[in-house]
Amino acid sequence: MYKINFNKPLNVHFIGIGGISMSGLAEILHQKGFTITGSDWKVSSLTKKLETLNIKVFIGHRESNISDDTNLVIYTSAVKKDNVEYMTALERGLPLIDRATLLGQMMKNYKYPVAVSGTHGKTTTTSMISHILLSAKTDPTISIGGILNAIDGNIRVGHSDYFVTESCEYCDSFLKFNPFLSIILNVEKDHVDYFKDINQVRNSFKTFAHKLPDDGYLIINGDIDNYTELISDLNCHIITYGNNENFNFYASNIRYNELGYPTYDLIHNGNKIEEIILQVNGKHNVYNSLAAIAASFALNIDLKYIKQGLFEFKGTNRRFEYKGNIRGVNVIDDYAHHPTEIDATISAATKYPHNKLWVVFQPHTYSRTKAFLKEFAYSLSFADNVILTDIYASREKNTGEIHSKDLLSELTKLGKKAYYFSSFDEIENFLLQNCYPNDLLITMGAGDVKIIGEELVKG
Repeated sequence: MYKINFNKPLNVHFIGIGGISMSGLAEILHQKGFTITGSDWKVSSLTKKLETLNIKVFIGHRESNISDDTNLVIYTSAVKKDNVEYMTALERGLPLIDRATLLGQMMKNYKYPVAVSGTHGKTTTTSMISHILLSAKTDPTISIGGILNAIDGNIRVGHSDYFVTESCEYCDSFLKFNPFLSIILNVEKDHVDYFKDINQVRNSFKTFAHKLPDDGYLIINGDIDNYTELISDLNCHIITYGNNENFNFYASNIRYNELGYPTYDLIHNGNKIEEIILQVNGKHNVYNSLAAIAASFALNIDLKYIKQGLFEFKGTNRRFEYKGNIRGVNVIDDYAHHPTEIDATISAATKYPHNKLWVVFQPHTYSRTKAFLKEFAYSLSFADNVILTDIYASREKNTGEIHSKDLLSELTKLGKKAYYFSSFDEIENFLLQNCYPNDLLITMGAGDVKIIGEELVKG
């Protein structure tokens, strides 16, 4: 395996540089003196930002994008072996490493690399930890799978021993990481195009936990089914949190203000030590904050900075993000694309002021829609009105086995009056005719469904 010497800058080309993680890693290397180029299929806000840093970004993949002086090529798991730039690098004998390997090697440059994993909540929890470390003025390096206003983007290049990043289980990529502190937020069936069943998912997270050094820390949600099996034979420090006063960290007396923001009493090892006030919606964020607090304790961050950082955190983009108001209807956008995430978002919405709840749901990938068809229908049925878009293909091809109309049928079986439209324009027109003042509209999904709410708000 090729290993980068971070003290000797190279000319590095990124295939898929416009990805949220790839763009951040490219920026980190750029800040360390590496000469960076990259390619992607389309222009985006991330590619535009890279260009402001004088990083050359090519739109479209072609052989000529890899120059004669390129020393190393980085690629994402989405890049196929027949990609013209990948094949060009092979033909020229250039070293190639994937995104996860680069991130894993990068972690070794820091004393306290923190890896946040879990089926849900990674971006929010990583952002919470980032806010805490920023409040404590630790000057961390941060890599987030979303846009965080506090760092004006998805990346922050610091100059200290702290490095915080998300760690995704898809394709077992997080097994290439080298953390000192890891968080496991939850372990559920997902990414069914890679994991064959929940046992394979659990084994992956167990292997991830066992990568920690003996002096490292694992923060784990004790509410995970049979969580002790995941941590058996671990030699590192283990800290638990969750919905049980027997865990190391526990939230007691949870209450909500008029906007649905929670406040709770923080219980540590059986003792109340502080009142925590959040400015993000939902009970799920109480537990995300407990994970962030537990990690901060392990890193010896003072409690006053923990409380301050959490209070100042107001969410990341696409996580119950307020987009605006149209004719008295509040518009929210949310990234939820798994039944558990939909449950959490709709639960959070129940504590947000509204009359009727409208959800425009864009199913994400054919494999996930097929695997969770009935679960999606059940979770969505708790909204007052559901509108379905076509399935967002992402990395997959349509085999004709599943359609949004199948989800519509399942919702109908549950007695829910739901709707399907094949175009965003039709959905926007329908909403304008049927939403009333004081209704709440949530665009939901991991694709481009947010465009609907943004277009409505723009008028």
